[in-house]
Amino acid sequence: MVKDISMFGDRCPRCGKGPMVTDNSTGEMFCGNCGFVVTERIEETGPEWRAFSKEEHEDRSRAGVPTSLAMHDMGLATIIGPVDKDASGKPLSASMKSTIERLRTWDSRSQVHEPVDRNFRQAFSELDRLKDKLAVGDAVIEKAAYVYRKALEKGLVRGRSISALVAAALYAACRDTETPRTLKDVANASNIKKKDVARCYRLLIRELDLKMPVVDPVKCVARIASKAGLTEKTKRKALEILKKAEEGKISAGKDPMGLAAAALYVACVMNGENKTQKDVAEAAGVTEVTIRNRYKGLKTHLKL
Repeated sequence: MVKDISMFGDRCPRCGKGPMVTDNSTGEMFCGNCGFVVTERIEETGPEWRAFSKEEHEDRSRAGVPTSLAMHDMGLATIIGPVDKDASGKPLSASMKSTIERLRTWDSRSQVHEPVDRNFRQAFSELDRLKDKLAVGDAVIEKAAYVYRKALEKGLVRGRSISALVAAALYAACRDTETPRTLKDVANASNIKKKDVARCYRLLIRELDLKMPVVDPVKCVARIASKAGLTEKTKRKALEILKKAEEGKISAGKDPMGLAAAALYVACVMNGENKTQKDVAEAAGVTEVTIRNRYKGLKTHLKL
């Protein structure tokens, strides 16, 4: 029975002489004089981990990692702890130590025993690498993992490259969350031909019946402007031009990256910023011809 120890103060409630002693390993609180146990289990107020620096102490939280679709076991697996002590905190005997060690080994081996688990582990380590390379958020990665799990469930991975399907799932997630990453960006980051990623992407769209929103050129402006080193004034002007283009229905069916690049080039010309078509084209990852064609269209329709 756990008693409220605040009423006892520093002295033993039975003999009233001995000081109260706390055993941190067993969680008992008892009298140092007569040995009377006041409480068997006191609450642990400190953290469950050790910190060796100020940063570690601030970084670590009391809870574990949250569940995530981007982990092969969704973060729900359990492990046999590394501490060789039993439930009461006593050290294990030598024979029990070796038994537990063997159990640990088999436990870790059985975690990825199924081929599906091995597939997920390989796929999600690749997804984690792409996350860092493309600098996308956790929400995008969760969506990509969800799409990949659905693809594996439908048997779309069999006979196809895991890396290509992961890249396609990530591109689909970027499109769905309106994160401005092009197919070329994803293909370059994953070291796979753009054609292969596009094929897998079309397969995912067709088989999983995904509905993708149209890419908004406005989302691409900030990225191109940042890469080309353009001013905030030019960026705002480009956003105004795109808004007018959308109202005039001339943005329909056009490549969003090319349209955003052309709008930025028009804004550069209007603000007298010294940037060539080549500079803007390289930042956007499109050709100069595309920018010229979109530039002509914008000039004609908006009467610039």
